[in-house]
Amino acid sequence: MTDLNQSEVNVDPGALTRCTKVVNTVLMIIGLALSLSLLHWTVSNKLAHLEPEEANAITAQVRERQLGCLAKNIYYEAGSEPFEGKVAVAQVTLNRTESGRFPGDICQTIYQKNVIYEKVICQFSWACDRDSGVKPMRSANYTESMEVAKKVLLEDFRLPGLKDALYYHADYIDPHWDKKQVAHIGHHIFYR
Repeated sequence: MTDLNQSEVNVDPGALTRCTKVVNTVLMIIGLALSLSLLHWTVSNKLAHLEPEEANAITAQVRERQLGCLAKNIYYEAGSEPFEGKVAVAQVTLNRTESGRFPGDICQTIYQKNVIYEKVICQFSWACDRDSGVKPMRSANYTESMEVAKKVLLEDFRLPGLKDALYYHADYIDPHWDKKQVAHIGHHIFYR
């Protein structure tokens, strides 16, 4: 065996730096691959043990409350509108409820209030302007609003052009929304 003197070993500092970088890069790639593998295993394992849940059981009492809220919203927002106008308001209400951007409950979506610059803003203006316990005055309009609520909520009746509509306003105002207009029905303009 040969004894090496420290003076006889020539190490290039640049080569050592490059080697260190290569080793660090390889270790980072291995660590990333292991992390991704562990994440995949965890998610797969978790999903494999999930039991499919039954659809949300809606009782007759809950459905009656939903119909009442929806009918009031139709009545106050579009009570004097033609049938299609009432359906459009109901459809937007349900679209909001199903969108994930609003509460998942029909009544909570209708009565949702936000505070912006210390001012209370309601999703539907009548919910701020009227006491929700007051019975509608025009019984024929309310009866038709209830029929529309039943068609839309129970029979899944929809207007094809409003599939993605989440917003609307009366056609006599201009809120300067930067949204895509999808329909003009009765006295309302609808947007997605």
